[in-house]
Amino acid sequence: MAGHFGRPGAVRKGVKKGGKVGSGGQRRRGLEGKGPTPKAEDRTYHPAHKKKVAREAAIAKAAGPKLRGHLHTPEGFELVSGRNPVVEIVTSGIPFSRVFVVGSLANDDRVAAVLQKATESGADLIEVTRQELDKMTDGQVHQGIAVEIPPYEYVDVDELVTLGADHLEPGLIVALDSVTDPHNLGAAMRSASAFRADGVLIPERRSAGVNATVWKVSAGAAARVPVARETNLVRALECLKEHGYFVVGLAGEGDAQIDSLDMADVPVVVVTGSEGKGLSRLVRDTCDVIASIPIASEMESLNAAVATGIALYQLDVNRRKFHQKKA
Repeated sequence: MAGHFGRPGAVRKGVKKGGKVGSGGQRRRGLEGKGPTPKAEDRTYHPAHKKKVAREAAIAKAAGPKLRGHLHTPEGFELVSGRNPVVEIVTSGIPFSRVFVVGSLANDDRVAAVLQKATESGADLIEVTRQELDKMTDGQVHQGIAVEIPPYEYVDVDELVTLGADHLEPGLIVALDSVTDPHNLGAAMRSASAFRADGVLIPERRSAGVNATVWKVSAGAAARVPVARETNLVRALECLKEHGYFVVGLAGEGDAQIDSLDMADVPVVVVTGSEGKGLSRLVRDTCDVIASIPIASEMESLNAAVATGIALYQLDVNRRKFHQKKA
């Protein structure tokens, strides 16, 4: 008996009190999983992650450094760049708030004139680098100078009528029906200025507004030619007809040719349609006549701005001939 109790296997091991019953939820938590597997590029140990980091670094380097806070253009303001457009704005009396210039251009005569005018008007002069100006102008050709102007101030159609009444020649207005390309609007304003039109009429919706691109393309005409922006173009044209204007719509299938119209002694509105669809139905119905520009049969149509310029030139020629005969 004594030997029995001395065996190691006969020793009774103690039992821990309060032991857990069941798995305690461990199996359930194990079945829940760890969620969706992250993308390879999001796993720091994966080669795709290194490629992602390198790609983001290359993009950041190409974008260049972030603009300093005071170089951002306030909402609604426009940044017009290029020496000629900036000179036109500064010398025309249009209000401007700031001038941004690359320091190395201070000795340029035109730039120096702009800086002097800005100093006289109390506008801020801010020196920037070419890289900063590239970023500010979204990569446009800026020639080292840009000017910040407040939102464009449109007029109403009655003001265009008043301007026409103040001139010796009958009134002349250019209307654009849903022309959405700002390059076409700027070019049309340039033609309007060249042929002494009283202003340009555009609708509020589905139409380009006067922005930085228009300022630049117009080559300063935006500083001289007022733009009326009306909610309803058809209603504005009817208003002009009540004031004695003759409304001429331009279309390739016109009833008459622009050079055959005898309107030298009456106020005229020249209406050009959109780049793709041309004149809308309601605008076409409002016109007194639809006129075409004779072109080669191989060419289906003309650019909206080009057609406007040709029509204005022909009307100007007819008016000159009329005045010569009258004299």
